[in-house]
Amino acid sequence: MKNVYQSLIDRCLPSRISYRLALSYLAILSLFIFVTVRSVVHVQEVSKRSQEFANQDLQKLLQVQNLALDIEGSTSALVLIFNATQEKRKPAYDAIDAKKKHIDELIQQLSTEFEDEAQRLCLEKLSITHQQYRQSYLNLFDEIELEHALGAKQVFETQVAPAREQFLNESNTLLVLAKQRIQLRQEEVRSDLARLKLEILAISILAVLLGIGLAFMTQHSVVQPLRMLELNALRIASGDYSHKLPPTNTAEISQVSQALNIMTDAVAVREAEIKQLAYFDQLSGLPNRTHLLKKYEHQDLQHHAMIIMDMARLKIVNETLGFGTGDTLIVETCRRIQHAVNPYVDARIFLAKFSGGQFALICAEKSDSDSKGLVQRLIEGINHALNLPIQCNSYSVDINLVFGVALANAETKNLTTLIRNAEIALYAAKERTASSAWYSDAQEASRLSHLSLLSDLRAAIQNDELQMWLQPKIRLCDQSCYGFEALVRWQHPRRGFISPAEFVPFAERAGYIHHVTNWMLEKAVKTLAQWRDRYPTLSIAVNVSTNDLRDHHFPDRVRQFLHQYQVTPNNLHLELTESGIMENPENAITLLDMLRNTGIGLSIDDFGTGHSSLAYLQKLPVSELKIDRSFVINLDQHDATQKLVKTIIDMGHGLDLHVIAEGIETQEERTTLTDLGCDAIQGYFASKPLHGSALDTWLENLPRSVHRG
Repeated sequence: MKNVYQSLIDRCLPSRISYRLALSYLAILSLFIFVTVRSVVHVQEVSKRSQEFANQDLQKLLQVQNLALDIEGSTSALVLIFNATQEKRKPAYDAIDAKKKHIDELIQQLSTEFEDEAQRLCLEKLSITHQQYRQSYLNLFDEIELEHALGAKQVFETQVAPAREQFLNESNTLLVLAKQRIQLRQEEVRSDLARLKLEILAISILAVLLGIGLAFMTQHSVVQPLRMLELNALRIASGDYSHKLPPTNTAEISQVSQALNIMTDAVAVREAEIKQLAYFDQLSGLPNRTHLLKKYEHQDLQHHAMIIMDMARLKIVNETLGFGTGDTLIVETCRRIQHAVNPYVDARIFLAKFSGGQFALICAEKSDSDSKGLVQRLIEGINHALNLPIQCNSYSVDINLVFGVALANAETKNLTTLIRNAEIALYAAKERTASSAWYSDAQEASRLSHLSLLSDLRAAIQNDELQMWLQPKIRLCDQSCYGFEALVRWQHPRRGFISPAEFVPFAERAGYIHHVTNWMLEKAVKTLAQWRDRYPTLSIAVNVSTNDLRDHHFPDRVRQFLHQYQVTPNNLHLELTESGIMENPENAITLLDMLRNTGIGLSIDDFGTGHSSLAYLQKLPVSELKIDRSFVINLDQHDATQKLVKTIIDMGHGLDLHVIAEGIETQEERTTLTDLGCDAIQGYFASKPLHGSALDTWLENLPRSVHRG
């Protein structure tokens, strides 16, 4: 029924909403205009009738009333004639004639104005009775003039009184008819007003019904389609893009429906693209970390194992062969991993791609032991799939994966925790240079300990808890001390002594090493300022990390410390590792030139352990070369090593460098180095690192030449 009604509406009404609304408003407005015009016209008619009533009917009534008054007046004049003398009768006759004349005029006037038949007939009778009445009082006048009193009285009683009575009755009848005519007119006016009220009420009711009908039609043709549009928009908002709006006969709604359908398709396509971007890796097409977390958000992780795989040497490939080659390696590695895990379709395996060259694989079996066995088989299968090198253009690249594995347990709250545990295991494998590692509580404890260690290191620097120990450097020619190497030590208030081998590399990884370097620099410069008068020739060398060589503001900080404590620049030395310089030699040389321009001395530490180029070595603005301890251990017992050290010493001298060997612990090592032409030594044989009173005592025993400078 609704469809039939809707179809009828669509056929009867225009297709455009604007036309339908205009038609509705026009119909309602026309009704109101009609009511207004009809009311005005009717009021004008009533007003006109009222005017006619005032001008005609009331005037006629007044005339009839005057007629009655004139009759009464003429009767009163007759009474006066009976008692009047001859002289006084003449005015009475004139008055009666005037009344008679006026009565005739009124009758004549009324006869032309009366339209009602009853009134005209009554007026004719009135005219006849008036003539009879006039004849009767004329007869009365004759008897009075003849002085016949009895005859006059008889005429009055037999003729005048009945004629007068009949005349008055007809006059009263005419007056009643006139009043009835007025009442009739009033009834007609009231009837017209009542009819007008009914018409206005009927038209108003019709307008209301028409408005309701138009509203109903508008609701069907406008509101309902808009409601459909609203519901479809809500479906779109909820992610349902399957429902499409059917075409309608309403032009605007049809256009909006079509636009909404187009928007639905476009939003669906874009959402699919966004979902692809949000949940899938664009390079490999694998699900990403977000997708993995969402998939296992509410799943039980019992017996689940997480494997995090990281491609070794991907950074080197990107830097050497370009990121395009690195992407090719990632795609091919992904393909091989997928091929390796395909046979395990029944093991609830899900493979995902994390950032960079990392992959994640979650798997599960019926028990923890089965899951561990599955992990071992998967790792073996993946490694076997990666045995063959990957061909990238003209390059053949070997790819190795490092695996971090974590097995869910009772403390694994969610997948994020499981992923974190696997990543901790991965970092542990990298630190041990192993191909794989399983997560353990000890790794977590170590990680938390390192986090606490960083916080404690910040507090140690702020609270001046670090210590600077100095190890002397001794010239071989005269066994004199010309300087010291500054070594940082940390006596933790709760953990006790913490080895530099533990916290210095950690500070470098955490990016906090420059704070340690700044502390050591300031401590060394303050010490040199204290020695300014007693030991003006002694120098202190501070070790500089690779991170410090990346900081372009580092030379400014060195210059600021020297200026702040008024220290001679050549008393301060900086020792830089060979590997740190060769990480980015061009930038390192620029920064070393800036440091050298401040007047300080520069040394290459641990020489021989890195991969420095002689071409770069001759460009370095350094003044000292330190031979690493690995070359001088039992030097006196190895001829080949002696030849190598001799070559290093001669090369250093050829470059005008002062050569010092570190880690000397025996007399034989010192003697051999003296014979090979080495300039100085440093190590336990000369002195252990010194601090506090031990350092003060050692300095007091220096030759006087050092004191005097």
